[in-house]
Amino acid sequence: MGKILVKEKQVVVPGEVLAEGMDFLPANYAFREGEKVVSMRLGMAQVNGRLIKIMPLTGKYIPQKEDLVIGKVVDMNYSNWRVDIGYAQEGMLNVRDGTTEFVERGAELSEYYDIGDYLAVKVSNVTKSKMIDLTMKGPGLRKLVGGRIVKITPAKVPRLVGKKGSMISMIKDKTNCQILVGQNGCVWVSGKNPDDEFRATQAILLVENMAHVPGLTDKINAFLEKEAKGDEK
Repeated sequence: MGKILVKEKQVVVPGEVLAEGMDFLPANYAFREGEKVVSMRLGMAQVNGRLIKIMPLTGKYIPQKEDLVIGKVVDMNYSNWRVDIGYAQEGMLNVRDGTTEFVERGAELSEYYDIGDYLAVKVSNVTKSKMIDLTMKGPGLRKLVGGRIVKITPAKVPRLVGKKGSMISMIKDKTNCQILVGQNGCVWVSGKNPDDEFRATQAILLVENMAHVPGLTDKINAFLEKEAKGDEK
């Protein structure tokens, strides 16, 4: 009978044996070596039934179709915008995917999105040559006005979101902020005042720095409670 050799959310290193026996199956960033399941990356071990996977603690963003990302407009021409999404190649947002409005040929695209604007977009396609197509057609996809942008390690986005959105929902509730998390590690925070935005930002960065720590949700909750009491004084 197989056995697991690591604890849930334990930090593991490449080559570390996670489980022995054929009862367990390797998933993300884990592989089988004989009757052992071994880690491929530095990260946190996660066990879901028979599946054992690794949540990396480092790594660059690799675009996947259907990813929600937050990007910055860096260039444009007569038919599209080029958007920096934190990948080696910029994403392309064509006019037909950038707005539901009819755009006349030769129209000034900066009237819609200008250089320096941040957009919530979705990856609609990744070609074999790694060209990234983007779209603004979908719920919540829009130009982001006001607020602030916080950047974290993309590999730690799942930790910030939490199971079924638990972590990010708690931060939203306790700071009264709108928060949109991109799979590329770019996070938009918008609050009613700068103090709320600052508390939310601090909590987000704390999650990034303590992603490997057990009981993280309780620690972030305690931090936000302490900050709230400080504001009341």
